[in-house]
Amino acid sequence: MKIGLVTDGLGHLSFDHLLTSCKELGVEEIELGCGNWSDAPHIDIDALLLNRELIETIKEKLEENKIRISAFNCSGNPLYPGEKGEADREIVRKTFQLASIFDVKTIVMMSGLPGGGPNDEYPNWTITSWPPVTHEIIDYQWNVAIPYWQETVKLAKKHGIEKIALEPHGCQLVYNVETFRKMKVFTDDAIGFNLDPSHLFWMGADPIEVIRELKNDIYHVHIKDVRIENRQAKLNTLLDTKHVLEFSKRSWNFAIPGYGHPKDFWKNFIVQLKMVGYDGVLSIEHEDYTIDSYKGIKKTADILKDVMI
Repeated sequence: MKIGLVTDGLGHLSFDHLLTSCKELGVEEIELGCGNWSDAPHIDIDALLLNRELIETIKEKLEENKIRISAFNCSGNPLYPGEKGEADREIVRKTFQLASIFDVKTIVMMSGLPGGGPNDEYPNWTITSWPPVTHEIIDYQWNVAIPYWQETVKLAKKHGIEKIALEPHGCQLVYNVETFRKMKVFTDDAIGFNLDPSHLFWMGADPIEVIRELKNDIYHVHIKDVRIENRQAKLNTLLDTKHVLEFSKRSWNFAIPGYGHPKDFWKNFIVQLKMVGYDGVLSIEHEDYTIDSYKGIKKTADILKDVMI
């Protein structure tokens, strides 16, 4: 396995400074945000698609620093109703084009989430079975999602992309193993799982059991922890809509490994990945807003170096 980095965590740095920092941190692979929910701090996708010389310059810098691109990330909501959804889909198409040029074989995305009906302006995440209308909403959403993803997989393959790693996440149609399996049934083996234990934690799943269940369907891994704030959770449940910067009021917060779940968990996490044959990147996604990003990434990288086999 290799230590990687979602480069948004160091989005304040120039591309050159980013590569220098990666070498300092022991990061060998980078996951570059191309747009949508990422600010794309290190990629101007339109400029790159128009300027092959700029692409060659980036390739040379990566080679000089012995750093590889593990994946492009274009996470957003391609199923969002109206113009917003079309804008996100356009970024997905451009990301596929860029991946072809850079010979990047893995794309990290989220499934997206449609509205609850044909006239909705906003996505609708349905997570209960009552009242009965919830079933109508879910059926409608899958009828929207399946044709889009079938065509998207075909487009990805035309660009030489081998793996689309869907990240199960709140407010997405695919948010757990069951919904991932359903998506994969209607698409094909290009669709896999981006394992981010942090989201699984707060939604109540067990990342270790998810690893054992999915095995070779795990195409990419994010390293990010969650700390459950017990008092708030006991009062308000883990369904929390407060802003991520309202640390003391939230039921859970993103954390760097060891500050949510102990190092022994992360040892077992790596062992279980190894046991099912995963030998890819461990891509650090820093979203712990209680610590400076560089320091947080360094602490995470140091823990990974200690627990990796």
